[in-house]
Amino acid sequence: MSKLSPEESAHLHPETLALSLGFDPFLSEGAVKPPVFLTSTFAFKKSEDGKKFFAWMRGEGGAPTGKHQAGLIYSRFNNPNLEIFEDRMAMWEGMKGACSFSSGMAAISTALLATHVPGDEMIVCAPLYGGTETFMRGFLTKFGIKSHFIHAGVTAVEEAKKFFGPATRSIFIETPANPNNKLTDIEAMKQLAAAHSRPDSGAVLVMVDNTMAGPVFSQPAKHGADVVLYSATKFIGGHSDVVGGVALANDMKLLKAITGLRNSLGGMPNPHTAWLLTRSLETLKIRAEAAATNAQKCAEFLAAHPKVRAVSFLGLLKPGDAEYAIYQKQQTGPGSLISVFVKGGEAEAFRFLDALKVIKLAVSLGSTESLAQHPAAMTHSGLTPEAKKASGVSDDLVRISIGIENADDLIWDLRQALEQM
Repeated sequence: MSKLSPEESAHLHPETLALSLGFDPFLSEGAVKPPVFLTSTFAFKKSEDGKKFFAWMRGEGGAPTGKHQAGLIYSRFNNPNLEIFEDRMAMWEGMKGACSFSSGMAAISTALLATHVPGDEMIVCAPLYGGTETFMRGFLTKFGIKSHFIHAGVTAVEEAKKFFGPATRSIFIETPANPNNKLTDIEAMKQLAAAHSRPDSGAVLVMVDNTMAGPVFSQPAKHGADVVLYSATKFIGGHSDVVGGVALANDMKLLKAITGLRNSLGGMPNPHTAWLLTRSLETLKIRAEAAATNAQKCAEFLAAHPKVRAVSFLGLLKPGDAEYAIYQKQQTGPGSLISVFVKGGEAEAFRFLDALKVIKLAVSLGSTESLAQHPAAMTHSGLTPEAKKASGVSDDLVRISIGIENADDLIWDLRQALEQM
């Protein structure tokens, strides 16, 4: 076991605990790093153990000690690699528990289905990831769960007030919003949710997709989020070599509902995926900070370029800007996502993207390499023209995820590509 006491661990920083939390080397032949537990099933010492473990899995026979089940059963339910990753993600977020998934959309869709029933209504801050919005407008609507879409940003709280009713079950926020970087005040939304929660219908949940900022720069639970969601493919994985997702909660009943549905639907990650994500958490802070430093320099260059209409990047916010107070309260850094509005439309945006030489033309974000894409034609192409317009996903918008290359090289690439427009 760790030589650190719980009291000592409580004083350590996430980047330190990310290298050891939840793993005892002497349960694995003294291995400093967790091995990959490539097994589908686990042996019980006695039949009575198997009976107890399955009873606890069903919520019977008393609560197991801690977050995890009393014993390992089967890798669809629990596996050491999944549990180590979940422990370290919960630690990073400052939350009580986490549930890992095979993708970000598996985490989001399972969390929504586990917390809503037909007849429920959601208030959704848009824009958000195109897959999430498509799921809400399509699948959830078919099952009688209605979404009211409002604008992310400083107007969100006032807009949300118009849609509260007895059927309101949740407020869904992605902040910063994807792909325009708009910030929504989580604390203000939590206060609004609390004011409209009713004893007969239950609490109105605040659900936050924190993929765009990552746990280094934003921890939504500290501002009132009940459920925090991630595409772990992005900053957490951070190397464009793994797909995963996470849902976190402080209310263990809420987390149990999400985990139980994951177990039924089978949306867990495989042990190797969980191992890769655990490995990546060890370098999360230095990767995120290096990328943010690069992004600041690139955003300042782009904002001054004559062929750029506008740039949305949190590091460019200044006192007096509408979202500056939210940024100061809610984030510890700007992240590395830049929304660039070129002068022109799709044709000009495509010329710019096609001319990039260092930055790769690919979707996704939060990786070591820089990536650029056209949201209206790619990640958000499934939205209706009306939804795109309402969310500000315009034809002149290019989303750039800055990586950890040399900043001067990235600026050179941006400059030469803009000259091709």
